[in-house]
Amino acid sequence: MTTTKLIQEPVNPMIVYTVGTFDLLHVGHLALLEFCGTLGDVVAVGVASDRVVNSYKPNVPVIPLDQRQEMLKALRCVDIVRPYHELEYVSGCKELNVDIFVIGEDWGSKPHNVAVESYLALHGKQVIQVQYNPRTSSSQIKVNTIAQLRRPALAEQASQNYASSPTEESGARV
Repeated sequence: MTTTKLIQEPVNPMIVYTVGTFDLLHVGHLALLEFCGTLGDVVAVGVASDRVVNSYKPNVPVIPLDQRQEMLKALRCVDIVRPYHELEYVSGCKELNVDIFVIGEDWGSKPHNVAVESYLALHGKQVIQVQYNPRTSSSQIKVNTIAQLRRPALAEQASQNYASSPTEESGARV
């Protein structure tokens, strides 16, 4: 006799929503998204368009929006990925009917931030602020990359060392 275990999804799943640029996906992003998964049943991620990012950061993302979305969709800990093209979060919270909105430590009190906090408070929803993972950030990755590029002598030396590295008998580089 074969038995089948039925898995019932919650009637009203707890929806957790976070937003960001998610450029140069790294372990700090993964830690945030996995933490979101511990808070509810569905993890939704809002991804800022290049225009939105450029409105509050000096540079647009290195990775285009469609590719950032594709990488996030591929993660097991993410259920929904949606872009946002305006610097406001209320519409995403309404559309998704979120229960918990997760924000970073640099949230601040700009009008678009206050607006979503007010909306969520009015509807009995939670806002949870998290500290960023100190191990890495997209901004730090960019700074480190630029610093390496500005050291052309070291880069040239490394390139020459690689070109003269020993090869196996097959001729393939190790």
